[in-house]
Amino acid sequence: METIPDLIARARAAQRAIDAWSQAQVDELVTAAAWAIVEPTRNRALAECAVRDTGLGNVDDKIAKNRRKTMGLLRDLRDAKSVGVIAEDHANGLIEIARPVGVVAAITPSTNPAATPVNNIINALKGRNAIILAPSPKGASTLALLLSYVHAELDRIGAPRDLVQMLSQPVSREQTFELMRQADLVVATGSQTNVRAAYSSGTPAIGVGAGNVAVIVDETADIADAARKIATSKIFDNATSCSSENSVIAVDAIADRLIEAFAREGGVLLDAEETVRLEDEMFGEGKLSNAVIAKDAKTIAALAGFVRPEMDDARFLIVAESGVGRAHPFSGEKLSPVLAFYRVPDFEAAKALAARILDYEGKGHSIGLHSGEPARALALGHALPVCRVIVNQAHCFATGGSYDNALPFSLSMGCGTWGGNSISDNLNYRHFLNITRVVHPLAAERIREPTDDELFGDYRRRHRV
Repeated sequence: METIPDLIARARAAQRAIDAWSQAQVDELVTAAAWAIVEPTRNRALAECAVRDTGLGNVDDKIAKNRRKTMGLLRDLRDAKSVGVIAEDHANGLIEIARPVGVVAAITPSTNPAATPVNNIINALKGRNAIILAPSPKGASTLALLLSYVHAELDRIGAPRDLVQMLSQPVSREQTFELMRQADLVVATGSQTNVRAAYSSGTPAIGVGAGNVAVIVDETADIADAARKIATSKIFDNATSCSSENSVIAVDAIADRLIEAFAREGGVLLDAEETVRLEDEMFGEGKLSNAVIAKDAKTIAALAGFVRPEMDDARFLIVAESGVGRAHPFSGEKLSPVLAFYRVPDFEAAKALAARILDYEGKGHSIGLHSGEPARALALGHALPVCRVIVNQAHCFATGGSYDNALPFSLSMGCGTWGGNSISDNLNYRHFLNITRVVHPLAAERIREPTDDELFGDYRRRHRV
């Protein structure tokens, strides 16, 4: 506990040292932090360390994730103003000035022990902040390696190393909470326990909600395209992403064709007996077993004792499901390449079932839709408690920003009040800024006070008041 005030003091001194840096200097700082993970040799070392020490995911996909998320974030930040005057509205006499928030405390998960921290580091540095990271115990070694690379790049450009720090190991809950209490802003990604602790720390906090993505495939969808995208998303990094599809809701008219398309993509539909055995393996102790989290389909099949020849080439497992809730654990988030499969008569039934699934788990996060009817995406956006409706895309790649959609690149998705969060958009650099507004009086010709009749006339005439 005695180390926390020292870390905070060093972070504040480092932040003050760059407070007067120009936009060009800040952008070089951001590039330096990004290069620390994108450089191929370092990227591979980080991915190998992450898989070895957390036991989650696979090396090749983590390499791809580290690179893609960082490159996408750099693209988003390339022309973004975060120093000095960032917006001017002369007609209305408003000027916006970007200011640092100060010292950021970032709580990061074991599922993405390099990609999420570097995302937070880059966003924090873009706003001329210092950042102190509190990793999960399993992810601490990967973060320590990442920070060694970041510090080497900070040394290269003459920036203070103390801009980026981490809690010393082993990290305790008490240390993490004290860090959150003394920081100026808390960003919490990972377990909902961490998110709730962040919100109760007394410090302004940004947390993200739990995922449990359902995806609807209707009768107008391109079935082969939908199956390919869902499969690619589901198996990526062994489904460590909170944005991986957990349930498919298929309209009856195409359900069998979709199962066949999944089979061509490496999906294996379990029979009733296998489903019971898998449920015992995954949820036998009343909660999701650590033995299956972020493991590949073959490993999970072996744990469950499946010996069918199809299991030799299985990329993901499919479980026929009809219910939702605690008595139906496959309806929740599984953090593994296991997909619940629902059949419904039509789109309206699919929408109603998706609402039930979200109400059980994942409210606020997102939903997927594969359809040739654009109006149906809008209908989901109006009806369901989600912050994102992902249309005809591989969900885990699209939700956190993609080169082929307009969402900002991020590994932390806000879920709004539905998910108990303070933000409903993807975490981005603007969340790491204070904005000062300089307000001038309007020119005389632009000042206009409304009359009573303008504001109340129609109402009074309609209701005769």
